[in-house]
Amino acid sequence: MPPGQGGYADPRTSAPRHRSALNRFLGGSPMAVAVKLLFLSVLVGAVMAMLGLTPGLLFWHLYDLSRNLIDLGFETFHDFGRWVLAGAAIVVPIWFIARLLSSSRER
Repeated sequence: MPPGQGGYADPRTSAPRHRSALNRFLGGSPMAVAVKLLFLSVLVGAVMAMLGLTPGLLFWHLYDLSRNLIDLGFETFHDFGRWVLAGAAIVVPIWFIARLLSSSRER
């Protein structure tokens, strides 16, 4: 069977055998995936413990970061709105006067 087709050879019969949907989803047998995840969890947990990090602390740091980014975005829109209003206070009256003068010349 060509690579990427989701099958492998059965060692007893040498015939291609299709992998189960669970194996395809997990990327291997459930036991092998569980052992890999356990090993990685121990490594990551040890590094986090050495750095003094906890999942809750990481969550609150991510929460604070997202709030700061959102606040920064709103401040940018607030500044943009002030620029639009300041410019409009000059541009719109000049445009209006120009339209009045041009319409009076067309008559």
